[in-house]
Amino acid sequence: MDLREHYIGFYDAVSNDARINPTHISMYMAILYQYLLQETGDAVQVTRQSLMQHAKISARSTYNKCMNDLHDYGYIRYLPTCSYYLPSIVYIKKI
Repeated sequence: MDLREHYIGFYDAVSNDARINPTHISMYMAILYQYLLQETGDAVQVTRQSLMQHAKISARSTYNKCMNDLHDYGYIRYLPTCSYYLPSIVYIKKI
């Protein structure tokens, strides 16, 4: 994935999307950060604790809302885990 093109495409898309707020953008940037650390294609393994820390989000309900919103709005494909000990999977969609 060409991160430069993806980054520009994301900001072009969210600038015209009234549903997106700064918390969504912060969460998306935290996901991209995890992607850069892992360098494993389009799938990124994430933990709630790590994303909340990097996105500066302190409430679980805010985390859940942001992740589900980004999934529902088509920016990511979010596959949450049912286990506290296993990471969730996020696929970054090309915008």
